Amino acid sequence: MKLAFTKMHGAGNDFVLIDDRQGEVPWEDHFLMAALASRRTGVGCEGIILVQRSDRADFRMRFLNPDGTEVEMCGNGSRCAAAFAQSIGASGAALTMETMCGLVDAQVLDRGVVCVWMPEPAKRNYGVSLKVGDETVRGDFINTGVPHFVVQVPNISTVDVQELGRKLRLHSAFAPEGTNVDFVSFRAPNRMTMRTYERGVEAESGACGTGAVACVVVAVETAMFTLPAKVKTSSGYELTVDGDWRHHKCTGLTLTGSVKFVFSGEIDLNDLDMGGEID
Repeated sequence: MKLAFTKMHGAGNDFVLIDDRQGEVPWEDHFLMAALASRRTGVGCEGIILVQRSDRADFRMRFLNPDGTEVEMCGNGSRCAAAFAQSIGASGAALTMETMCGLVDAQVLDRGVVCVWMPEPAKRNYGVSLKVGDETVRGDFINTGVPHFVVQVPNISTVDVQELGRKLRLHSAFAPEGTNVDFVSFRAPNRMTMRTYERGVEAESGACGTGAVACVVVAVETAMFTLPAKVKTSSGYELTVDGDWRHHKCTGLTLTGSVKFVFSGEIDLNDLDMGGEID
């Protein structure tokens, strides 16, 4: 099966986008989707995004992690999906997409910038202390479409994101699904830098939109920040998180930043290296 695809990135978070409005992509084959996402033997990405038909919105965004598993939401992925959907005629510049988190609105702005209205934050649990080996790590848990554990650090560049991030991601406190882990340094006025260990990617990601929103909500609700706030990602791009402050909580949050079409191509799924598959 030959499959047309487009490679995009949102603030350094890279994705493979596919027009699946005909419903022909075998997305439920986790091994095949993982092979497509593989950086060494496939196209390579931090997530596969399918634009599918929806009877509730302009289109459905289905998001798959690099291991082939489906997750509820991706902030930068949804921004890329909006730009891609407009480019293939699946929507206009102002649009609504169906996700596992419900209906999500977005607007494609000028000069490669997309704004998306994020799901309402939920399941806040601030001031959590976790034992990791001989160390106690304090952080704040929040779900911004997917779960995040936000850890404030004095120097973002010295954090061992891979080792500590993985231990926290797999911590029993977040079983059975696990969590994404964001390390953040707050900088006045209303600016911060972040690095994310991403669940499903199982490594540090170039950027994380839901993580940026999580860090900003924690900063506003616990550290006297105000909206809007700027978040610098590990890839060097900047995301803007805005919204409203009501009843001592953040609501109506938006995520705005750059998106870029990198290249388009065609791949034969029958030729993908399936070395990881067990018969």
